[in-house]
Amino acid sequence: MLTGCAMLAVMLVQGQQRKPNIIFILADDLGYGNVSAYNSKSPVRTPNIDRLGQEGIRFTDFYAGTTVCAPSRCALLTGKHMGHAYIRGNTRLPLRTQDSTVAQLLQQNGYRTGMFGKWGLGEAGTTGSPEVKGFDAFYGYLNQQHAHNYYTDYLFELKEGQIRKVPRDTSIYTQDEIQQHALTFIRANKDKPFFLFLPFTLPHAELAPPTADMQPFLHEDGSSKLGPETPYERKKGTYRNQPLPHAAFAAMVSKLDRNVGEIVALVKQLGLDNNTYIFFTSDNGPHKEGGGDPVFFDSNGPLKGVKRDLYEGGIRVPMLVRAPGKVSAGQVSSIQWAFWDILPTLTTLTHSATLSGIDGLSYVEALNGNKPARQHDYFYWQFNEGGLQEVVLQEDWKLIRFKQRGSAERFELYHLSDDIGEVHDLAAEYPQKVKALAKLMKASKSPAAHTEFDWSAVEQ
Repeated sequence: MLTGCAMLAVMLVQGQQRKPNIIFILADDLGYGNVSAYNSKSPVRTPNIDRLGQEGIRFTDFYAGTTVCAPSRCALLTGKHMGHAYIRGNTRLPLRTQDSTVAQLLQQNGYRTGMFGKWGLGEAGTTGSPEVKGFDAFYGYLNQQHAHNYYTDYLFELKEGQIRKVPRDTSIYTQDEIQQHALTFIRANKDKPFFLFLPFTLPHAELAPPTADMQPFLHEDGSSKLGPETPYERKKGTYRNQPLPHAAFAAMVSKLDRNVGEIVALVKQLGLDNNTYIFFTSDNGPHKEGGGDPVFFDSNGPLKGVKRDLYEGGIRVPMLVRAPGKVSAGQVSSIQWAFWDILPTLTTLTHSATLSGIDGLSYVEALNGNKPARQHDYFYWQFNEGGLQEVVLQEDWKLIRFKQRGSAERFELYHLSDDIGEVHDLAAEYPQKVKALAKLMKASKSPAAHTEFDWSAVEQ
């Protein structure tokens, strides 16, 4: 029989060997400047999100997979940028059988895997459905169009290996149910390693939060504390009318922040905080749909552009990582990395098998505040709605290419360390730099595997 001291020693060794838990929170259309840690002028404070960086590390130069939902999430989960990913645009196409995800890799390493929120990479019965892409539990939306409705009469749930459509009370805000599923998952798996992916829908339109969430932003007479409001009236699409869009958006950001705080509090309450990494980021830049007003909220901070742009405001996103005991508190890092680095970073962090043939690199050293031994020489993005936009970023030099069908290509060149707002186009002054980066751009992409993302038509 072990003595008390010997038993303690065994427990300590076992605790050291236990695989770390991973909670990855992905906001939807939250701008770089919507997090107050990145923007002191933001009219909505985000103290709980800010605290992740205060207790861990905040990255200033982190990038989404691209500037809209589905392809950005594809890059995040598969480790491939838009030059090689299967899904390169907003679509309802599913991931293929051969498109492995980080959830599958962690699941194969003994992790209990859960996802609650918006998936967007495959519907029930397809090769991209959550249960075949590595998740043991799921509750939420399968496609992004359905996720525009926060009061839908159904969602999808994964139970006993099967995805089922489940009816729900339309008086309840979907985010409230999604949050409760997330908290329940943490409680149920506190004694085993888990990977919790939380692709929340906040603060994506529609701007229709519960009345209780809007109250802090309203005067007693029901008017907005954020000043005169211009009502949003639906002209097309599915978003409902919103008489107070500024107050509604503020309420959604504030609710997102509270939900993050509840997750962190539960992790601490369960004694998991010294073995749990909590990541927080956004899938792309801020939206201006359904009454969204990125100008009023200074949603991109010092950056130019919003969702659907490849300027910095469309692709540079907040990234805060909390891991007490593993990251010195309050660090700020300007290391450049991107969504496609998440897969190899998490597999390295969890000692899981990883994938060959991906674009991502492990940035585990960056999570500890150190410079990674291996970093990208350059980064590549693509966006192909209504024409082709491409970007190559190499250190501080950023080249953007625009190509419309039947017209000549056009380039813009920026030096970000001197011009983070991308005000001064230097393409005419540095033609050799344009030529060199355009060569990298061409080498960064392979032909799209699906005709929906084939750029050859606009190259004519």
